[in-house]
Amino acid sequence: MNASEQATNLELASKIATVVNLFKFQFPDAKSDLKPWKNDPETRELVDPDSIDIGFHFPGISKSWRSRSVLIQIRFHQDPITNLRRAIGIEVAGFDHRGEAWRLSTVENWNIVGESVPSLQIGDKLKQFCRQILELFNEKSEV
Repeated sequence: MNASEQATNLELASKIATVVNLFKFQFPDAKSDLKPWKNDPETRELVDPDSIDIGFHFPGISKSWRSRSVLIQIRFHQDPITNLRRAIGIEVAGFDHRGEAWRLSTVENWNIVGESVPSLQIGDKLKQFCRQILELFNEKSEV
């Protein structure tokens, strides 16, 4: 779900802003997009209500990124017993003019896969960024 729609309280809004700042600290040329999904019926059917989705766009196509845009999806799960909502993983996808060029998932082995993957240096920074997001959303305070 678009990050702009998920910012329903001060704590969540602050954490979303922190995610944007963490990304821009690592990748200063990126422009953030808190509404990466269109607001039409077809798109609404595909959107995961248990995620916070943020897009980032770069000027031109970066050789080290091998993409022009990146979509970050922070996935959550609400524990029915403790009622705590925790970040359970992050999906990152890079897009170029052809569509999805590569993908990173923190759910399994943290490998970046695709036809045109980013450089090792970018991959390492991206994985560090994902670790920071998981720490941020899984602090003791409730999301």
